[in-house]
Amino acid sequence: MSIQGNPPDEPEIPETPAAGVHAGTSGLPMFPLGSVLFPYMPLQLRVFEERYLIMLASILESEPAEFGVVLIERGQEVGGGEHPFSTGTVAQVLELVAPEGFVGLVAQGDRRIEVVQWSQDTPFPQAVVRELPALVWDDALTPLRVLAEQTVRRTLSLASEFTDDAWSANVALSEDPVEAAWQLAGIAPVGPLDQVEMLRSTTMAGLLRSIFDYTEAAADAFRVPSPGDLDTDDLDSDDLDPDDLDSGA
Repeated sequence: MSIQGNPPDEPEIPETPAAGVHAGTSGLPMFPLGSVLFPYMPLQLRVFEERYLIMLASILESEPAEFGVVLIERGQEVGGGEHPFSTGTVAQVLELVAPEGFVGLVAQGDRRIEVVQWSQDTPFPQAVVRELPALVWDDALTPLRVLAEQTVRRTLSLASEFTDDAWSANVALSEDPVEAAWQLAGIAPVGPLDQVEMLRSTTMAGLLRSIFDYTEAAADAFRVPSPGDLDTDDLDSDDLDPDDLDSGA
């Protein structure tokens, strides 16, 4: 199975719209989501809100057809309301289908961006963005890349015992080392806040270390201690309530 196709079922791996953000800053249609999109990772969306249907009609007038994706948090942890993060990824549209009631969109992450300013009074979300520098590969990083990949695949295997949402531990990565590094970040079974931190990496070494560190931390949550791992010194008999014991058991 290749990560470069559609996302798998398990799962399978200023003020007006502008065609790109290659120089300086530029306006870009934005799609805030509850998940992080990484470069070289697939994205599938069902679009049915009118403002995003208008956005799609607009971006399809340009080549390539693209929009920005940023993680948006909701709830008390961000002071209520909605809070979009400033670091995101440009998504390039690959395919559109239009069943009754919504538009199905398949896109792929392309390059990273930073939101400079959100535009106001527009029919759909737009922002002034600047492109972030591409990370550079060095063959000296190969051992770190191998370690990060081993850790991600091992943790995906663990995660598969607890959830159906994890990527397959055997999912194929790109042969290009830069693309593969971002794909490792995309399939790592970590939370969205950790994903944002990985997306903000300023060096390839930093990205690979983050993949390893965050995935190792996530793996701890999937490991269930065996009875032999329990320390009886941690058990306090004073905490036991005799009334909680069912003598009829």
